[in-house]
Amino acid sequence: MAYPLDDTDVAILRILQENARTPNAEIARRVGLAPSAIFQRIRKLEDAGVIRGYHVAVDPLALGYPLMAFVMIQTNELARDHDTAALLSQIPEVAEVHRVVGEDCFFVKVRVPCTDTLAHLLDEKIRRIPSVASTRTTIVLKTMKENGVPPLRACPSPS
Repeated sequence: MAYPLDDTDVAILRILQENARTPNAEIARRVGLAPSAIFQRIRKLEDAGVIRGYHVAVDPLALGYPLMAFVMIQTNELARDHDTAALLSQIPEVAEVHRVVGEDCFFVKVRVPCTDTLAHLLDEKIRRIPSVASTRTTIVLKTMKENGVPPLRACPSPS
């Protein structure tokens, strides 16, 4: 069940998404509340799991990881989804692991320096997982939008 957000909560979340280091006093000034009220609202959003953490946005290109690819993985009949997901999640080049329904079982986002490293990742790490039956890989040429931010809107109060 979604946490009921009002317009003030949405405004606070938007400010924090722009810059998670924005001081409570600045947020309070921008939304028209006291800093203590902002502190309490942020705490409630954290306690409710709406705010899951505060992270640094690192540019993969600046760190030498210009190549992004998506690997679609099919597993064998004996595979246990949580075991496969755990093994995939332990691979440092793996940025995201998604269990999917359809032709494939997992959709995995990877970041690597070059195609040679991608080949090594596929051959020596991903395909070596016993439950992996096959893989298909798509290399990203250009990213137009990438963020993990859901659209924000106030949720209506339950009647």
